[in-house]
Formats: sequence, C-alpha cells, structure tokens
Amino acid sequence: CNVPLNTAMLAAWSLPCCFTILLGLLELCRAQYEHLGYPHGYPQGYPEPEQEQYSAPELPPDTPRIQLRLAGDKRKHNEGRVEVFYDGEWGTVCDDDFSIHSAQVVCRELGYLEAVSWFPSSKYGKGEGRIWFDNVQCNGKEKTLALCTSNGIGVSDCKHTEDVGVVCSDKRIPGFKFINSMANNSLNIQVEDVRIRAILSSYRKRVPVTEGYVEVKDGGKWKQICDVEWTKHNSRVICGMFGFPGERKYNARVYKMFARRRKPSYWDYSVNCTGNEAHVSSCKLGHAMAAKANSTCGGGTPVVVSCVPGRAFSPTSMTGFRKAFKQEQTLVRLRGGAIVGEGRVEVLKNGEWGTICDDNWSLLSATVVCRELGFGSAKEALSGGRLGQGMGPVHMNEIECSGFEKSITECFFNKESLGCSHEEDAAVRCNVPAMGFQERLRLSGGRNPNEGRVEVLVERNGSQAWGTVCSDGWGTIEAMVVCRQLDLGFASNAFQETWYWPGEVSADPVVMSGVRCSGTEMSLSQCLHHGAHLTCPKGGGRNAAGVSCSETAPDLVLNPQIVEQTTYMEDRPMFMLQCAYEENCLSTTSSETPANSYRRLLRFSSQIHNNGQSDFRPKAERHSWVWHDCHSHYHSMEVFTHYDLLSLNGTKVAEGHKASFCLEDTDCEEGIEKRYECANFGEQGITVGCWDTYRHDIDCQWIDITDIKPGDYIFQVVINPNYEVPESDYSNNFMKCRCRYDGHRIWMYSCHNGKAMVHQPLVERQFYIIHAVLLRCSTTLLDLKDNSTRK
Repeated sequence: CNVPLNTAMLAAWSLPCCFTILLGLLELCRAQYEHLGYPHGYPQGYPEPEQEQYSAPELPPDTPRIQLRLAGDKRKHNEGRVEVFYDGEWGTVCDDDFSIHSAQVVCRELGYLEAVSWFPSSKYGKGEGRIWFDNVQCNGKEKTLALCTSNGIGVSDCKHTEDVGVVCSDKRIPGFKFINSMANNSLNIQVEDVRIRAILSSYRKRVPVTEGYVEVKDGGKWKQICDVEWTKHNSRVICGMFGFPGERKYNARVYKMFARRRKPSYWDYSVNCTGNEAHVSSCKLGHAMAAKANSTCGGGTPVVVSCVPGRAFSPTSMTGFRKAFKQEQTLVRLRGGAIVGEGRVEVLKNGEWGTICDDNWSLLSATVVCRELGFGSAKEALSGGRLGQGMGPVHMNEIECSGFEKSITECFFNKESLGCSHEEDAAVRCNVPAMGFQERLRLSGGRNPNEGRVEVLVERNGSQAWGTVCSDGWGTIEAMVVCRQLDLGFASNAFQETWYWPGEVSADPVVMSGVRCSGTEMSLSQCLHHGAHLTCPKGGGRNAAGVSCSETAPDLVLNPQIVEQTTYMEDRPMFMLQCAYEENCLSTTSSETPANSYRRLLRFSSQIHNNGQSDFRPKAERHSWVWHDCHSHYHSMEVFTHYDLLSLNGTKVAEGHKASFCLEDTDCEEGIEKRYECANFGEQGITVGCWDTYRHDIDCQWIDITDIKPGDYIFQVVINPNYEVPESDYSNNFMKCRCRYDGHRIWMYSCHNGKAMVHQPLVERQFYIIHAVLLRCSTTLLDLKDNSTRK
C-alpha cells in the first residue's frame, strides 16, 4: 500500500492527521482479506465437513510394528509395489497366495477406501532389500498386514521378480490420520487430501486457483504446513500435482499479516520432496514439527505457493472464460487422447512428426513432456501404444531424463537403438488445472451416466438455471467437446432428437443455440454460439441435443508413402467409365465427351489404417445401406474420402470422391485377425491394427484431370470428411502432397499427414519476386524514401 507523499506535504500535515490517514490505509490493505474472518480462518465455500473422527486401530501387543508405502515406476500415487518398513529396513511382499483381500488390507492401512486390483510378478519393477512377507493370506478385515497369515515376517523363498503390487481407490478414508509409529523420515506422506486455499480476495475470484495456503486434510480437518523446512522442490511438486508447470515468488508480507490475525492450525510434520514427484503423497515425511504454544511453528508461517499456469489455463473469472484450448508451440505434441493433457507423445524432427518408444519410459520423462506442454506433472506414463499407435518414424528410444529438463529433446536417449515398432509407442496423462467446467454441464435422462440430453448451467435474470441446447447443426464435433468436458472420453453418437430420454421438465427451455465447435475446446461455452438472442425453430425438450460417450474411439490415418509410390496417369476411354459417370466420379465436362474419346485420370492407391482403440464402423446400419447395380456393391457411407487437386493458392481445380462401397480389413498387423469382409453382404468396418487398401485400379480411385493445365499443384486427401463417424483424432485425417504436371507426366512428392502444409513452390516464387523487387529498388533507394516504411 504505497501513497505518493512528498516532503512538503508531510511537513504541512499535523501528526494526528498523518496517523488517521495511515490507519485508513491500513484498513484498505486489510480489506482484501477482511471477509476471511470466519472461525478457524476458513472463507465461505470451504465449510468444515461433518466427518467421523478417525482413530488408529488398536493392535495386540505382540503385533509386529510395520509401515507400508507404494513404490515403483510407471504408476499413479494410489498404486505401486507394496513395500514394508520393519526393523529399520524397507522390503517387499511376495505374490504367493496374495489376493484381493490382502490388497484390501494394504490399501486401508494406507488410508484408501478400498483396493481396486493387484498385480503379481513385479509389475511395478523389482524392489530391493528383504522380502518381509511371503504366502500372505488375509480375509480382508485385518487392521494391518502384519495380522494376516504368512510364513512369518522375514521368512521367504521368493525373489524380487515376484514382488506384488496393488491399485487402490482414489478416495481416502474420511478422517484418516497418519500415525508415524516408526519415527522414520523416509516414509511416504499419507493424508486424506491436499488443496491450495486462496487467501487474498483477488485470487479467490480466479479460476483456476494458483496461489494460497497449502493445506492437508488429516483426521478430517484441514491443516496448514509450517514453512520452516519448506523448499522450492516442495512447491514444484504441489504446483505440478494441481496442473501447473512451474512456481513463482509471492508477496510474503501480506501472508505474514494474515497469519498474525488468524491463528493457523499446523500439521504435525514437515515435507521432504525431491521436486520430481507426481503427487505430494509420493514425497517423504520430514521431521515432526513441535509447534510452540503461540503456534508460530518455530518462527515460521504457513506454507504458501504461487503457481504459474500454462498459457491455456491463465486465471480468469469463470463467467468470462471464453478461450479455447491452444497448445503451447513446442517440438512436442499429444495425439489420440480423450481429454486435454493426455495422448500419445510425438516429437518433431527434421520436419517430420514421429513417436517415442516406451523402453525405459518413466514418470520422470513423462513429466518433462507434460510441463513442456504447459501442464503439471505426469500422473501416468503409458506404454504399449495404450492411446493409439502413430505412424511414421520412431524418433527417440530409451529416454532418460532428470526431470528438470525444459524439453524432452534435452533428455538423453539412445540414438543407436533401433527396432521399436508403433506397438511400443509411449503416451502420457498429465495433471491439468481444475477449471470447474464439469459443474456447468450434465447429461440427463440417459440409460447410463455416459449418455443423455445435454443440459448446461447458465445465468438468467441474475440466477443460475439449467436448460437444453438447440439441436440445429448439432454434430459429432460438438458432442466430442461435451464428452471431453465431462471427462467421459470420446463421443460415440450425436443426437438431434432426445424424446426417448425424459429429462427434467424445468430444464426443457433452450438456453444455448447456434453451437459450432472446432473440436479443441475444453468447454461447450467456449464454442461459437448465439448470445442473448436465441434462435431454435424446433425448440428444446424432445428436440434438444444429446450425446453418448465412449472410453475409446477409432482413428483413421492414411499412409502417405503408398500414395506417393503408386501415383500414375492414365488415359481411359469414355465407354469404359459408364459406372463411374453414373456415380459422379468424373468432372462435369465429361457429360459432353463422346463415347470414343478419353478422360485423363490421376490414379493412386490409398491405404487407410485404424490406429485407434476401437473398430471403425460406418454410421449407417445395414438396413440403410444403398445397393448400386452398376458396381454390384453396397454403399455404407455416402462419402468416405475426398480427393482434391488444389492450385498453390488453395483454389480447387479438380476433385474426386470415394464412397465406402467395401469397407473391410485388407490386411492386419501380426497377431491381429480380420473381422470385416463385405462380400456376400458381410459386415463393413476396419479393425484396430488393420487397414483397408483401395487399389489404384478400382473405379473412382482417381481424380479426373482432363481439363487442368500443366503446372504445380497440391494434392489433398481427406478421410471421413463430414465427421460422420467419431474418431479420437481428426487432425491426421488429412494428407497432402506436392504435385507437378507437365502435360505428359505427373510427379507426386513430399506427401505427409496433417492439415498444415507449407506451399513450398508458392513460398519460393514469392521469395524470388520480393528479392527481385528489392534489387530493383536498391538502385533508386533515394527516390523511394517516402515509401520505404510500406515497402
């Protein structure tokens, strides 16, 4: 609180007047957090919950005193290798006779509600030290693993290749309180929950919350942490787990003033992180903090963190948030993920996107990727092409990162190691900030939580009200945004009628119309839509927009090398093109062409792979497929691909199209069986890991170039152009090539997937024109002074 007062002004004022002004300024400074004067220092919106008080289980006196933790690589904080601390040493548990009941005991002892599953054979890596328990048999109700039947603590004939692992639920036991009976600072932190609580009013109004007290929930109560032993590494972990790539300095003076006015309630321990943990529960427990009678925690104050959000998540008011997600411009990207912050990792090298092999892929390396892209730390490092397989080269293998690199390209990797296939593509799931989008959207009336009428929460006449979305123009892209916002995966269907889903009558009115999404939005409100003046002829209710969501989706990718290798030109007699003519596969001038003349065709093969996580099926059901007598086959989609020849400025000069008359598995990866064969009215589709090849000698597998002039062109192929079938990634449905035609021969080169393409010939031509102009102008520079700025 600074006020510009010069010396003359101060001399003119009396001391009482100055004192009064200073008191007023002090009140202004305190006003920004005066509203926090609630019991225990908690503002509105953070009420202390009524929860059962957790009490440590009473154990028989002869029970061995142990502590548990979860460890290992490629894991989330609530899963991992079971490790036991006993007699001053960490060890493991053998998987012999281990069951879900034993996992239940382990998870509850760690403070989780229940066990989800367990894994034998060192899934999370081999441990070290003693194997403390072998042949463990629990009934699931024991209060500690030490009370389960076993060979006896330390008695085992197992090896560390048999170390057992468990997966616990995300939720903690209400009121759980960690009891450090071992007094050892190498234990993992075990608390119910962690949060960043905004203190200053300016930060409480922002979404997401980026600055405030770090609080842990222990024994059903929120407690602050003493900052005496707090480090930047700890702040880095806290920010990372809440979806922020980095931390920054803050105004400590204001927080000290608040701590003096509101007595903190401190947690009993300090925290010791290395800076690379994905969650604070993976950090080690520090020393016990002996709080003084005045609760100053040894002269310190409560821990405060201030996090730096990625560009896509810059704080703003929830009602004013209108920015669509825009990924940071880096050499790394994520593809194939259902939500923002997850996907297959791809890196750009020598102008070509490629994947990363999962050999040695770890949370450390995955976290470098996440932070590089503007997210927080990685919560999962996925291997085995779990989020779909890429195409093109595998650029990096056996990556080893320290965790503090600015880019994955700075990490060490084995440049000599070859032989990785796309079955080993690495992927990540990153921590992203909580934006509160899920609370403003819901699905109503569906048979399960993954489907229903779309209802949005909007402000009307000063109050919040639920309403429906107009279905005019509602399609797959808009449905994808809804499923992403609700964290339900991908859209499997977009509905323009929802009369069969009885929703709440109070939510029937239309509150959003004219919705048009690009597909990158995190929230439906970020899509283009009408403002206060809604337009929806059919109205809401029974005609409102609806969706059904799925955890997986297909992903079609065209092989650009096949197009480049199989392109040629053919002059074909018109009398041999009657079927193609009936299906509009020739240019419009063909109607004036005599039967004994020729059409010039640009022919090529296209090999379309399904690299997604589910089969690609046509939108139309079998009963609505269309029979074509001329070619004697069924069309299951009106248009499956578009073929276009463009001038260098993007103008279309010739076109073609391919209906999916026979969508089937031509061939598959090793070990994958074909499922679809369209002969004899069979099922149509493309299996995951298979591809459908349209050979160059098939009707309509061409572009009619009879009427175009020699020159340089852009050849473009678009798969699933109308987005009729949902896919996990539409950005790779485009393929472009550079094309040169001299009137007698044709060349296709530089073919690649993706929308963006540098029109190199155009750029080169423009460069030479500009260069020539500059040379011309340099001789008369003095005469062009007035125009130099514009030039």
